[in-house]
Amino acid sequence: MPQPSTVSPRAAVLTDEPGLAADPIADTAARAALRARVRELVTEVAPPERVLELDEREEFDEVLYRALAADGILAIGADAAYGGSGDIQEQAVVIEELAAGPTSMAVYLIVHYMGVHILSSFGTEEQRRQWLTRLVKGEAKLSFALTEPDGGTDIARVMSTSASQVEGGWVLDGHKRWIGGTNTADFLLVLARTAEPERSSIDGVTMLLVPGQTPGLSPTVLPTASIRGFDTTEIRFEDVHLPASAVVGVAGSGFRQVLSTLNRERINAAAGAIGAARGALDATVSHARDRKAFGSTLGAFQAVQHRLVDGALAIEAARGLLVRAAAIESAGGRADNLSSMAKVAASEAAVKVTQDGMEIFGGMGLSRDLPIQRWWRDVRLWVFAPINNDMLRNNLGERLLGLPRSF
Repeated sequence: MPQPSTVSPRAAVLTDEPGLAADPIADTAARAALRARVRELVTEVAPPERVLELDEREEFDEVLYRALAADGILAIGADAAYGGSGDIQEQAVVIEELAAGPTSMAVYLIVHYMGVHILSSFGTEEQRRQWLTRLVKGEAKLSFALTEPDGGTDIARVMSTSASQVEGGWVLDGHKRWIGGTNTADFLLVLARTAEPERSSIDGVTMLLVPGQTPGLSPTVLPTASIRGFDTTEIRFEDVHLPASAVVGVAGSGFRQVLSTLNRERINAAAGAIGAARGALDATVSHARDRKAFGSTLGAFQAVQHRLVDGALAIEAARGLLVRAAAIESAGGRADNLSSMAKVAASEAAVKVTQDGMEIFGGMGLSRDLPIQRWWRDVRLWVFAPINNDMLRNNLGERLLGLPRSF
């Protein structure tokens, strides 16, 4: 199981080969070993041809999931009393390495680690024993249900899913959409309006733990163009009866609890975008070296080289923001601005790298037998999830630059 390291970052192997060996800024010796182990697992269990096959079948990779569980990777960030170790810096390493190959598993791990943090921070003793211990061992999967047909970024204002308190518990009704992993989830963390807000729109929302087979819960798979190895659903809740013990944290404060996890979610989203961009760049460089054109190779042409270099620059610039944000968050500080900047920079770098990759591959890029088209599709997710980049720019304009609120 990965352990947090006390080795100085400068004790790591120095290299100027970004993203390919131990990064002297980002990786301690333990983190470098974790990075190497995840790469090894991906190579052994999820080679490109298998990832493409699962993507075509829209099937979750249970074999890789079990391998990650066996190595203790699912326990990173959990309360130590429940088998956890490591923190957001280790999580970012795992997600980057997964996204460089099986991107869908990286997206699942972002959701998984969010649930691990929520239950470790706000779960009752009973919830931790019943669900957190199983989650970190790979014996249970979760789904996080927040967005709705009429609410995404503004969900706190327009949330229509509601839970009414009754004798002995709650009754949940409503409709969620664009929810990841519901069909394979053993339980869901659901945000529902339980009271009218007293001070602001984020009050009066409660987080409820809903077992996956609860009567009245009906998920439907939505057809998506990307992240096809991790199902996306809409869920209807009709007269779903839950015990009083289903409340996670404090009733009415569920949205505030979610806000406490956002920096970590953005950091991990940035790590995913960086990983996918790195995988796409590596594949494109390899193709450019080998592809014959005009008596030479594509990689010999200045225009192609400049695109590839610009992609590498964008990836490493985003990595610098990610590393700083993760270090501050891990130390207990506030990385609100840096995590937002890292997510914007990483997602837009990934879009650039994959778009350039498709153009350098030319017609071959459209082949579903090659992974470049999968990365090209997959990275679009991070431009608008977990929050739209334009909204992050709005937030940064207000918080970072002190400009008037623009929304």
